[in-house]
Amino acid sequence: MKILGIKYGGHDTSAALMVDGNLIAACAQERYSLDKHSRKFPIDAINDCLKIGGLKIEDIDEIAYVNKVKTFLKEIYIKPAFKSFKRLKFLINDFDKFKKLYNTEKIVRKKLNYSGKINFYRHHLCHIASSYYPSGFKNALCLSIDGMGEHETGMIAEANSGNINILNATNFYPNSLGLLYSGITNFLGWKNHCDEGIIMGLAPFGNPSAIIPNTNKTYISVFREILREKNEFEFEINLDLVDFYNARDKWVTKKFLNIFGQKRKYGDTITDNHKNIAAALQLRLEEVVLRQLKYAKKKFGYENLCLAGGVALNCSMNGKIEKSKIFKKIYIQPASADDGCSIGACYLAHFNSSKKLFKENKMYNSYLGSRFTKEEIEKEIKNFGIKVEKSRDIYKETSKLLNDGKIIAWFQGASEFGPRALGNRSILCKPSPASMKDHLNNNVKFREEFRPFAPAVLDKFQNDFFDIGQDSYHMLIATTVKKEKKNLIPAVVHIDNTCRVQTVKREINKKFYDLIEEFYKLTNIPVLLNTSFNIKGQPMINNPYEAIKTFIKTRIDVLVIGDFVIKKENL
Repeated sequence: MKILGIKYGGHDTSAALMVDGNLIAACAQERYSLDKHSRKFPIDAINDCLKIGGLKIEDIDEIAYVNKVKTFLKEIYIKPAFKSFKRLKFLINDFDKFKKLYNTEKIVRKKLNYSGKINFYRHHLCHIASSYYPSGFKNALCLSIDGMGEHETGMIAEANSGNINILNATNFYPNSLGLLYSGITNFLGWKNHCDEGIIMGLAPFGNPSAIIPNTNKTYISVFREILREKNEFEFEINLDLVDFYNARDKWVTKKFLNIFGQKRKYGDTITDNHKNIAAALQLRLEEVVLRQLKYAKKKFGYENLCLAGGVALNCSMNGKIEKSKIFKKIYIQPASADDGCSIGACYLAHFNSSKKLFKENKMYNSYLGSRFTKEEIEKEIKNFGIKVEKSRDIYKETSKLLNDGKIIAWFQGASEFGPRALGNRSILCKPSPASMKDHLNNNVKFREEFRPFAPAVLDKFQNDFFDIGQDSYHMLIATTVKKEKKNLIPAVVHIDNTCRVQTVKREINKKFYDLIEEFYKLTNIPVLLNTSFNIKGQPMINNPYEAIKTFIKTRIDVLVIGDFVIKKENL
C-alpha cells in the first residue's frame, strides 16, 4: 500500500510518503521554493518524497489529502453568508479562492497527472493521527490546537489500540487559540502565521500582572476578557476586542487599540507595554489549555497525552503541561504545524485500509527529508572551487573547533521534518560564555537579541542538568536548568531560567551523539548550543548548494558537511 499525503491550501504545504505503514519520507515545500510557511502547491516536496521512495506518481495507490474541502466551504463561506451581509460580502470578495478550493481535486489530478484514488481527511484528525501513531502509546488522550481546520479550531480525542474516537470538537472559528496568538503577533509587529515563536520568547520579559497605563486593569485581566471560558472544553473570543472574522488582516479592534495603544511597526523599539502584552497572551493560553487538560484527565482518565497542531509548538506551554504532572508521559509531534498533517493523512489512510497499523514502538525518526550522497556533496564543493580533503575524524576535529569558540554549521544525513533543527541541519557552538547567544543572534542569525537558543544534551546527562521528568527528543518542552549547572551553559538559558531541551540519544542520531560525546570528553560538558541552519526569514537549509552559499555569506566559522570540514581559510 503506497500512500502519498498532501497538505495544500493555506500555509505550510507539504508531502509525505508511506509504504505498507512505514513512513518513508516527509518534506515541506518551503525548503524548495524558499518562501517560509509556503502556500504553494507542494510539487517539489512531492517529487522529493517520490525520489526518496524510488517511486513514480503512477505507483501511488492513494493520495491522502488534508482537509475536507467541501466541509470548509460550507461552514466558512456558505452558511455564514446566509446569516450575515458582512459574511456575504466576505464570500463575494473571496470568490476566486472559493472557486479554487471547490476545484481542489481537479487541480491535484492535473498538477500530478494522477488518475488514482484521492480521499479527503479531517484537518484535526490528521493532526491527532500524526502524533498518536508515532507516540508508542497504546492508549492516550489526544489534543490538537491550531488556527483552524475546516471550521473547528481544536479537537480532543481518545486513542485505544490504534482506534481514534473524537471526544470533543465544539470550538469553532472564530473562537481560536491559534488565531488569537497570530493576531497579537501581528499587533506586536511581527508576521502572523510565522513569528509566533518570537512572541513566546518575548513573554518572559513581561509582567502579565502589571497595570495597563491610563487604566485600572491588569494585562492578564484584559486577556481574560478577550479569551473567555464557556465550560470545561469550550471558550470564545471576544470579538469586541479581537476580530479576525469580518475582515482579513484586521486582527484587533478600535477598542483594543484604545486599551493597548497603536500597533507596533516592525523595527520599532520594544517597550514594556509590548512585553507585558506578550506575557499576558502566553499566560492566558497556558491557563486555558491546562484547564482543558485537567478536566479531560478527570473525565476520561488517560495517563498519556499526545499533542499536535501549530499551538503544540509552544514549548513554554508544553513545559507547563509537563511540570504539572497531569500526565505520566507526553508525546508532541515534531512537525506539529500544518506541514505535519501530511503525515497524519498517511496514517489515517493506511489504518482505514488495513486496520493493522498499531505498533507500540515510538517513531523517533524525524529525519525524513532531503538527503544526498557523498558524491553529490563532493561535487557541489568542487563547483564552488573549494579545495578541501575529507576529515580523518570529523568528531574530534569539530569538537576541538567548538571548544575554541568557533561557530559550526553541521550538515549531515537526511533533513529534519518540522521547524526544529535536531542535529542534521544545525548551527552549533559551545554553550558558554553567555555572550555566545548575542554573537549568534547579532552576527550569524541576524535576529532579535532577546531570542533564546536550545541545549542539545546527551540523554545520560539530561537529569543532571535539567528539571524534566521525561525525554525531549524534539526540542519541544521548555524546562528549568538546575542552579548548579546554569553557569556551565549560560548561552542556552533564557531569562526565566528555562531551556528548550533536546535529548540526544545514540539510537536516534548517532553522528550528532558522537559529536557531543567527543565535546564532553574534551570539556566535561555534555551540552552543545543547537539552532537551525538558516538565517532570519530563510527556511532551514535543505541541500549542499544552500549550505555552502549560506556559510560563505555569514559569519559561520566552519562548515562540516558530510565528511568534509570546510574552514573560512579554505575559501
